[in-house]
Amino acid sequence: MSTPTGDNAFLHDLKAEVEAELNVAESSPSEEEAADMPMDEWMFDPAYAQSEEVGLRNLLGAVEALEDGSRPDDTGREPGRGRSA
Repeated sequence: MSTPTGDNAFLHDLKAEVEAELNVAESSPSEEEAADMPMDEWMFDPAYAQSEEVGLRNLLGAVEALEDGSRPDDTGREPGRGRSA
């Protein structure tokens, strides 16, 4: 496997960082699990952790799309999808 250069190196590093943050967010207790714990034992508010996980998944998807060279159009849809001729 070759080492990425330029923009690809940046995207590769960003993807690794986002994946590491996502692992932390995923390991946080769910709201149901946190409800059984005293609040002073929470490392993060479960609602915030869930929101953070969603944001990280969106960011990871964007990074992967850029790595693949595909970009959604300005409406947020993938090119060639969802349009009628």
